[in-house]
Amino acid sequence: MNAVLPPHACPPSCRQCRLRSTGAFTAVQPEVLDFIESFRTQTLAVEAGSDLVRENQTNARLFTLYSGWAFRYKTLSDGRRQILNFLLPGDLVGLQQEFGEVSAHGIEALTDCSLCVFQNDSLWALFRAHPRLGYDITWLSAHEEGHVDDNLLTAGRRNATERVAMLLMHLFRRLDRIGLVEDGAVVFPLNQQHIADALGLSLVHTNKTLRRLATLGLHELKNGRLRLLNTRALARIAEYYDTPPRLMPLL
Repeated sequence: MNAVLPPHACPPSCRQCRLRSTGAFTAVQPEVLDFIESFRTQTLAVEAGSDLVRENQTNARLFTLYSGWAFRYKTLSDGRRQILNFLLPGDLVGLQQEFGEVSAHGIEALTDCSLCVFQNDSLWALFRAHPRLGYDITWLSAHEEGHVDDNLLTAGRRNATERVAMLLMHLFRRLDRIGLVEDGAVVFPLNQQHIADALGLSLVHTNKTLRRLATLGLHELKNGRLRLLNTRALARIAEYYDTPPRLMPLL
C-alpha cells in the first residue's frame, strides 16, 4: 500500500506537482518534465524557524519552494536584520550561490516548508541539454532583480503607509495567482516584526500603520489570515498597478 503524503509535501513525481495545475506557470513537454525530475536530487520537509541557507554558507543548495513561506535576509554585526524578500511556492532559490563561494544572505523558513532540491553543480548540463530551461532560469533571475528594484523603491521613497500598503497588495496578488486565496483571504504568517524588518520601519511605526489602514477599512488581519477589503484604495496608496499576469517558469 502506498503511503499517503501530507497535502503540502512534494510529490514523488513532477507530473503530480500541484503548482503546475494552478495555471500560473508555463507548461513544459513531458520529456522536459522528466529531465527536471532527473535533475532533482531529493525533497525536503523543514520546520518553521529552520535555516534553509545560512549567511556565508558554502555549497548552499538550489531548490524550488513547493509549499510554505520563507524569507531571505541579511544581518548586521549587532543583530539588526533586513528581510530582502519573502519566498512563496514556486520560487527558485539559491541561484546566487551558484556564482559565489559563499551565500551572501540567509534564508529562513517562516512556516513549515516542503522543498524540491536540485543538483547545484549541474547547471551547465541543464543549459546544454535543455537551452529553453536555461533561458527560463535567466528569466527568473531577471524577474527577481525586478522585485529587488521594487523593494528598493519602497524602502527609499515610499512613506510608512505606502510601504505597508504595497507589501499587503504585493503578497496577496502573488498568493492569488498560485491559487492560495480561499473565501477572499490568504494565510498570512508574518508578524509585525517581519513586516518591520522587510520595510525598514520601527516596530511601533509598523503597528500604528497597520492599525491605521485597518481602521480605514482597507484590510483585515485576523487569526493569521489577511483579507483585503478595499483593494482599489490600497493600490492607489501604494501606486500598485495590476498588469496581466505572465506565466512563469517552474523548475
